[in-house]
Amino acid sequence: MIKMENAEKSYTTRTIKTRVLRDINLHIEAGEFVSIMGPSGSGKTTLLNVLGMFETLDTGLLQLAQQDITQMKYGQKIALRRQLIGYIFQSFNLIDFMSVYENIELPLKYRSTPRAERKIRVTQTLEQFGLSARSRHYPEQLSGGQQQRVAIARAMISHPKLILADEPTGNLDSHNSNIVLKQLKEINQTGTTVIMVTHSPEAADYAKRHLIMKDGYLYPK
Repeated sequence: MIKMENAEKSYTTRTIKTRVLRDINLHIEAGEFVSIMGPSGSGKTTLLNVLGMFETLDTGLLQLAQQDITQMKYGQKIALRRQLIGYIFQSFNLIDFMSVYENIELPLKYRSTPRAERKIRVTQTLEQFGLSARSRHYPEQLSGGQQQRVAIARAMISHPKLILADEPTGNLDSHNSNIVLKQLKEINQTGTTVIMVTHSPEAADYAKRHLIMKDGYLYPK
């Protein structure tokens, strides 16, 4: 699913160059559930952004689903991202003026899925995540745990092969964290690859493989 070799990423200002990713070598097979832990500023989110094709490497190789991302044009990356990847963020990133139904439906609109098919798939997804009774509610009317379930449902509606989760339980209490993590585990058990960045050892325990980032380097735990 993922092959990254000798990957480097830096941010440069007028006075300083900060190396954020240092000689990263990462191979992840399809169907794995991998956690990445490390202190703030270690490069975890940058790594996730590179894997999600939001940022580019300075040097090195990145392949997703056997496709060389480093050679792709911007439009090709967008098309592959929509086809391949679902995202889950700590801040939920729901659209405030859209209902639960509309938030979940949005990725299908981006893919020009016919309206009738969208209705069927959104209805099924709402039922799967226990959100049917909340379909016409807006994000501000939901608890944090409910908002994160909506975010997961939105990420899964397009049946992605890869889920990138950046601190998915960071804003949740322990009860809702466990619900969200169990959902991620169930998603992984259907064959979806999951990469989760977290500060929580309890959350990391849900993964099958554990990695550590420190000062831009990536290590096995």
